[in-house]
Amino acid sequence: MLKAKPNLESRIKTLKRDWAIVYDMLSGKDNSDFGWDEHRQMVVTKDVVWNSYISSHKVAGQFRHHSFSYYDQLTSIYAKDRAIEKYAQTATDIIKEINVEDIATANNLKEGNNYHECENDVSLDEMDV
Repeated sequence: MLKAKPNLESRIKTLKRDWAIVYDMLSGKDNSDFGWDEHRQMVVTKDVVWNSYISSHKVAGQFRHHSFSYYDQLTSIYAKDRAIEKYAQTATDIIKEINVEDIATANNLKEGNNYHECENDVSLDEMDV
């Protein structure tokens, strides 16, 4: 009987390795000539760039003519671990930051309503017209 766990772990390891190769091509230092074709789910660049890159990164050659359809999904999982910049964020981090900003904005609006010390519920009868 074939055990699923070792096979799944092996597949995850392979996907993460492949993702890291593509991620490094697209996000790595001095790799600005690479692009991502969303329609074909492939790394794209000129042949000259491919030839130069593959000469020093042999494992990347597999992605020259093959798609990697899980790249976007795996990026959302692994990108923070591989982030180069000091302030890298995941989608969860960004949502938390937005929520904090929303609370601060709501508090400012409440303070703004009380700034002129106006009563909100004033009828026309109470006004000097």
